Amino acid sequence: MSALKWGLIGASDIAATRVIDAIRSSGGTVTGVFSGSSARAADFAATHGLGRATSNLEELLAWDVDAVYISSTNDKHFDQATRALRAGKHVLCEKPLALDAGEAEAMVQLAEDTGLVLAANHHLPGSPLHAKVRELVNDGVIGTVLSAKIAHAVLLPERLRGWRLGQGTPGSGVILDITCHDASVLNPLLGTPVAVSAVAVQQAAWNTGGQEDAAMTVIRYENNGQSPVLAQTHDSFTVGFAMTSLEVHGTKGTVQVFDAMTQDTQGEIVLTTESGARTIDVDCSEDLYLIGLRAFTAAVHGTGVPTATGRDGLMALKVALAAQESATSGRTVHIN
Repeated sequence: MSALKWGLIGASDIAATRVIDAIRSSGGTVTGVFSGSSARAADFAATHGLGRATSNLEELLAWDVDAVYISSTNDKHFDQATRALRAGKHVLCEKPLALDAGEAEAMVQLAEDTGLVLAANHHLPGSPLHAKVRELVNDGVIGTVLSAKIAHAVLLPERLRGWRLGQGTPGSGVILDITCHDASVLNPLLGTPVAVSAVAVQQAAWNTGGQEDAAMTVIRYENNGQSPVLAQTHDSFTVGFAMTSLEVHGTKGTVQVFDAMTQDTQGEIVLTTESGARTIDVDCSEDLYLIGLRAFTAAVHGTGVPTATGRDGLMALKVALAAQESATSGRTVHIN
């Protein structure tokens, strides 16, 4: 399987700290980087040993690259991904795919029409922890699923407290940043999300941007005529002393995942049934972004599928947008 040649759209923290290493570890090479700032692009390229830097997106798309990784601010994803697909490049795009479900749908359709791979860089669905939970649920180990709960309350690092919390910044706030990730885990586990109720607030004294930094949601799922399933999420940028977790409750048991939702999780799965509680061994030693890059590469070569396809990213976005609308309107929002 030949290595992929990549171009980076966005001189971002996530590219610098996670994705460049994952691309290289997966056997790929990074040709260069685009940023709206030529100085930032040049500095980023020098820091990370990249041969090219540009502030002209069309220049990057003319390079000899197979794929692009998009990690610009959320409001730019749709335009940049669309241009990349039209230039014949496979696209790995940071979540959310877009800020509008119709635009995300158009991206997915364009990729399908052109035979190119579009994937959302949701790192959690590829985690061995979440893969094992899906296996346990699909095998009926906990019976009929009744409900699920995610605790994804963390403390946002100071270096990331910029555009994510700007009230006037498109795509900012905790819901599009974290609730979107929760949905990427819950959707393949529970079925089709059909309704969302949410409340969001601003809590942190250091949050001067005015955007909500904590939210709780309840999501209703339906799955092939079975009883509806309720999922609850707590997402926050303000909690510094808690472990993330996932719980799935069924008629015959409960599966709990401790340290479940972060990028460097080592995790622990505990299965409780009428026989008692036992730990399920899972190897969590491999980097989640490397898992995602390997899956993306396999998809490009026709031998696999991304850990989160474009359509997976679209459905996660729909949940997050519904939560955002619900938090603003005070009403339950139904997902079409």
